[in-house]
Amino acid sequence: MAFTLTPCRPNLSLSSSSTSSSSAAPILHRHSALPNSHNTTVLSRRLFRNSRIKLFASKPRLFSVSVSVSASASASSSSLQALIFDCDGVILESEHLHRQAYNDAFAHFSVRCPSSSSSDSLNWGSDFYDELQNRIGGGKPKMRWYFKEHGWPLSTIFETPPNTDEDRAKLIDTLQDWKTERYKEIIKSGMVEPRPGVLRLMDEAKAAGKKLAVCSAATKSSVVLCLENLIGLERFQSLDCFLAGDDVKEKKPDPSIYLTASKRLGVSGKDCLVVEDSVIGLQAATGAGMSCVITYTSSTSDQDFKDAKAIYPDLSNVRLKDLELLLQNVVSAK
Repeated sequence: MAFTLTPCRPNLSLSSSSTSSSSAAPILHRHSALPNSHNTTVLSRRLFRNSRIKLFASKPRLFSVSVSVSASASASSSSLQALIFDCDGVILESEHLHRQAYNDAFAHFSVRCPSSSSSDSLNWGSDFYDELQNRIGGGKPKMRWYFKEHGWPLSTIFETPPNTDEDRAKLIDTLQDWKTERYKEIIKSGMVEPRPGVLRLMDEAKAAGKKLAVCSAATKSSVVLCLENLIGLERFQSLDCFLAGDDVKEKKPDPSIYLTASKRLGVSGKDCLVVEDSVIGLQAATGAGMSCVITYTSSTSDQDFKDAKAIYPDLSNVRLKDLELLLQNVVSAK
């Protein structure tokens, strides 16, 4: 086996229209950090500096990867036996939809944090939510973290801010349940479509006899609804494994969900390939001993994906053979 890394010129477009080949060359793609918001509810980036998750790359790097395989390639090379998709951000661009549903829940229950100088209900701005959802997986952990930082809120659920673990859990459960139902209404509206290339790649994998799975940190009922509406009932029912946040104790970046998927699929982690959109998902996949490719979104495009095997703006021009080649040779685009 031999491979070469060939520098290529930056392409800062989020569109895949510039790629004419049916076989997509993986790229490393970086954008400048999002500007800080002045909204009083927007969390300062300083609060994220001590996180173990490195959100931004220090130096942009762009390469295309060219690979050639000799007949004497090592017999120990991985072979693609299972393709695993994240849901939010991979199958659909959902960040803005989740944010809308959270803000609708906060307004419905008149949630107001002590740290806010405004009498209006809590409203998470887009810049802040991009930071939050790329740092903390799962809706309940997001709210619990926020309320710990900004004070437990007043709301119509409790006359005073909850001060016991039981009441705080009830507050978060009530908000999350209402938010989930609101998110379902948005998905059912028919205005949401799957990201480019996802359905074709799923069909290619199934036709080739590969096992297919979806692993999401979101609430199971909302993921089921998304999949039924976006990939169709037939594809959903043909999945070899489907796991949601309810199925594991720890959320991404903990690798539990992918370790569980490996067991249920009956496939070794080294023979699985995960499609993710964020550094949280990437860490979960690699922590489970799996290779991972990234299809980034506008809110994750400037993250540090140095451990990904390939990075794509979307899956429009990615074919199953491209992914098989990456996994067989364990070629990292660095």
